[in-house]
Amino acid sequence: MYRYPESHVFYRKLTRTFPLMVRGDGCWLEDDAGKRYLDGSGGAFVANVGHGVVEIAGAMAAQASRLAYVTGAWCTNEAVEEFATMLAARVPGDLEYVYPLGSGSEAIEAALKLARQYWVERGRGDKHKVLSLTPGYHGNTLLALSASAREHYRTLFSEWLVQVPAVPAPYSYRCACRGAEPRCGACTGDALETVILAHGAESIAAFVAEPVGGSSTGASVPDDGYFRRVREICDRHEILFVADEVLCGAGRTGRFTAIERFGVVPDLMVVGKGISGGYAALSAVIAPARIVDVLADGSGALQHAQTYSHHAVACAAGVATLRYLDEHRLVERCAGMADRFHSKLSTLTALPCVGDVRGTGLLAGIELVADRDSRAPFPRSRKFAERVTECALEAGLIVWPNVGQSVGSDGDVIMLAPPFIINDDEIGEIVRRIAVAIERTAAEVGG
Repeated sequence: MYRYPESHVFYRKLTRTFPLMVRGDGCWLEDDAGKRYLDGSGGAFVANVGHGVVEIAGAMAAQASRLAYVTGAWCTNEAVEEFATMLAARVPGDLEYVYPLGSGSEAIEAALKLARQYWVERGRGDKHKVLSLTPGYHGNTLLALSASAREHYRTLFSEWLVQVPAVPAPYSYRCACRGAEPRCGACTGDALETVILAHGAESIAAFVAEPVGGSSTGASVPDDGYFRRVREICDRHEILFVADEVLCGAGRTGRFTAIERFGVVPDLMVVGKGISGGYAALSAVIAPARIVDVLADGSGALQHAQTYSHHAVACAAGVATLRYLDEHRLVERCAGMADRFHSKLSTLTALPCVGDVRGTGLLAGIELVADRDSRAPFPRSRKFAERVTECALEAGLIVWPNVGQSVGSDGDVIMLAPPFIINDDEIGEIVRRIAVAIERTAAEVGG
């Protein structure tokens, strides 16, 4: 039995039994008992090209047989050079220098350290604070966790975290204006300037935000003018804007980067998850020459060493994934499937406990509420999202639960992010199975 304590694996959940997955093909996974599961969330928003892509596996095997690992401290390799060149060609504006790492959390950590080091080496050591959105999520390393404004993540380690001033997120389902005119400061971006003025721009190094909400606001999409306002505010106050595209990038919103739709360029970008399609642990910080040159002319290095940075096999997976996305026009396919995906998902609003269905591209959030008129969340004690996820798994569907989007630790959202190769029939199956899971949970725990 695959559960604690029968197995020697220290599982991410210690109170449940895990199915043992043995193979994947396209949008489907299969366990050792032969049961098939439709991967409605791409695992953790990762499997954008689908499972079982032999071209990517083959590229990794070829690289590993030729050169598996060398340290990026004193040499480079062909895979990292090609990966950096390909990635730099796909991101907007003057972003061009790629620092590969292994996870989104450590890449966010590196980006925020880079922002701090940049100001120090420019003689502006007073600029040390980071601003982030609330609700927000940027990872589980300590600085990234400090910038992740959701209390259920932070409570246990609060004594170890630094104080990160919080800016109200553009989350129209739960903000003061509820997305209607006149828009509130959270939705226009004015709330950012309010926080900057309260803390003093001279002390602020960076503002970090997801261009499209991930787990934090359940695929909430800001107004078209929001990031133009953010860009103007950051420029005027000399604050670096860091775009966290770990979840929403790599084509997930129907464009290679989610920030493109808003017509602005961040000072730093962080990518991960789908950048290697799940075939290797890979993330990256992407920076412009105007920032990297300051380090090159000063200390000569970013103070963020990682043993597995610039890893040859991981970067080979990144190269193969980017090539596969291009050859099969999968980002374009993601954009083309979006309307059908969201149209079919919208039928879930007929269920009494579904308060909102939102998103863009092949990214969606289903917000579950106890009362649709007041938008009151379920009490956290019911663990509504977690139970929906378990019911979906029993029905052969993998989804991703998120909690704490509302007041305190309350709030339940189910996230969907299927592979870009999904077809109409599979979208229909996602909707059918998630509806069954929601209705079953409502009957069992109330809703």
